[in-house]
Amino acid sequence: MRADLVVVGSGLFGATVAQRAAEELGVHVVVVERREHLGGNAYSYRDADTGIEVHRYGSHIFHTSNERVWAYANRFTAFNDYRHHVYANHAGEIYPLPINLGTINQFFHAALGPEQAQDLLARHAAEITGEPANLEDKAISLIGRPLYEAFIRGYTAKQWQTDPTELDAAIITRLPVRMNYNNRYFSDPYEGIPVGGYGAWVERMLDHPRIAVRLGEDFLAGDGPFGRDACAGRVPVVYTGAVDRFFGHRLGALTWRTLDFETRILHTGDYQGAAVINYPDAEVPYTRVHEFRHYHPERNHPDDATVIMREYSRMAGPDDEPYYPVGTPADRERLSRYQQLAAELEAQRIVFGGRLGSYRYLDMDRTIAAALECFEQVVRAWFRA
Repeated sequence: MRADLVVVGSGLFGATVAQRAAEELGVHVVVVERREHLGGNAYSYRDADTGIEVHRYGSHIFHTSNERVWAYANRFTAFNDYRHHVYANHAGEIYPLPINLGTINQFFHAALGPEQAQDLLARHAAEITGEPANLEDKAISLIGRPLYEAFIRGYTAKQWQTDPTELDAAIITRLPVRMNYNNRYFSDPYEGIPVGGYGAWVERMLDHPRIAVRLGEDFLAGDGPFGRDACAGRVPVVYTGAVDRFFGHRLGALTWRTLDFETRILHTGDYQGAAVINYPDAEVPYTRVHEFRHYHPERNHPDDATVIMREYSRMAGPDDEPYYPVGTPADRERLSRYQQLAAELEAQRIVFGGRLGSYRYLDMDRTIAAALECFEQVVRAWFRA
């Protein structure tokens, strides 16, 4: 098996670089994937018992304002017309999110117009004077304490496993609040779910005669013809795994949050009536419940079965799958030093990218955009040189 380029990881970043290199440059690419499937955390599959498309690592909704990314994605998949709407179950009552005029009027048992609602929130927010000292102060300064206590405090504490008074105010730069009844979650012009699922989308991206995929192989284990020991300094590498793991955590581990999922098949045609319902109350251990049938209204689903997934958040341990970078000041300082180590490898034609490789949370469209830029600015130059 020939390799002119090795791509580590088959998420959207790695798949995009591999596809562009094979198609545009005509090089032979080997994609090395530690998991037993393609697609990274966006991966979805059809449940064998129900036929419902399940997002294995939590809900993923593709949305973008980037015309180029949208055109590129549509080369490999069509998208349905799903539009994301999220609700919150607070104290046994369902509210629409993001916070909008409907949420405000329902919560305060009122019939306020936009200006009246804005004045009400401003009065509640006036509790905080001066510079907010932490996330809680910042959130209250934006929406007031009542809405913060109902929809933000408990959810944030569960997500970050930290009391909001101990979190940096910079984590919340703004809270989306709409003074109308629009509860569409995203405002991008393009949105939808791949009609065949995310797994099928990435499979089509990598379905090229010059791309070979090796599943269930750990590049960093060092053994085998496409491990680090065989490739470093000999074959160009695009690495999309965790940057600190690549360097053996020699500067210390970066801090991540991870997720645990509890997936169940229920014998009902529709469990909650929406794809996602958040549970912001602290006494509920999970953060949200996904019901996947709602992502594909164009498909025929069983009337007597549905698939739900409860999502739990916690800090990641050394053996956990990292999901969200925490980004404490210590993390940012440590990341800077890892980036210096990474820069030293550029002469060996090794580049880092993706969510794990850059230690940044990236939406799927931004991941593809970053991969296209990496290909054009770095990978293309390797081979044209």
